Amino acid sequence: MVNKRPLLTKFLLLALLVLVSQTREVRADNSVESFVQDELQFGQGLGFPSIMSFHGDSAHDILNGVDDVVQAWYMDDTTEEEDQRLPHRRQPDVPVPLAKLLDLGIMRLDADNHENDENLTMIRGQRGYLHMDIVTLTPEKMPNYEPMIKRFFEEHLHIDEEVRYCLEGSGYFDVRDEEDRWVRVSVRKGGLIVVPAGIYHRFTLDTNNYIKAMRLFSGGPDWTAYNRPHDHLPARKKYLAALHKRREEHRYEY
Repeated sequence: MVNKRPLLTKFLLLALLVLVSQTREVRADNSVESFVQDELQFGQGLGFPSIMSFHGDSAHDILNGVDDVVQAWYMDDTTEEEDQRLPHRRQPDVPVPLAKLLDLGIMRLDADNHENDENLTMIRGQRGYLHMDIVTLTPEKMPNYEPMIKRFFEEHLHIDEEVRYCLEGSGYFDVRDEEDRWVRVSVRKGGLIVVPAGIYHRFTLDTNNYIKAMRLFSGGPDWTAYNRPHDHLPARKKYLAALHKRREEHRYEY
């Protein structure tokens, strides 16, 4: 007669190992979801709701250390009198926690490995970024550098997302908050930012005068910038409707 106890014992041990593994995975996913919702709150914004579907190490990788490469603060009103490339912090300083930048998809990637980065590949697949190019902005490579950065600094919007991944150097993305105040977002090497369609914004380099950035597109690149005011555009109306909806949701939470 065959002794079935060893087989039964092995089966129970295997089942226990599978159960423990699944429990750990669920806890990891719940941990990521809590981090996203409570700390960065992407799930409530307009930038990367699909980040909620990232699992395990991938989600932790793209969120871990993001505040080392992306910082934000409210700006003063001296950009017309002083160099736009200066930090232009208010006095006293009014920093903006990344958790408050609900409209932006902000994350950290491995810029030194961007050609083979699995997290970047995953993001491109989930967001449908089928096309990309790499640009370098610096006085040495742009004969018309000063006029160009002045042009970039004009307040405008786009009808599509503007996705920039900083591979080297640094720069400032200025965006309007819900009260129409300027927030300066500093992006350095490894930082990726998504500027939603319909939001008024502008860009400038900082005093280092150098950035190498990857630009990502869902379709063919469309460089059309609609200088303010262009509130009649569908992309702008959709963005404002989303802001209004969020205000209402927050009002009922309290």
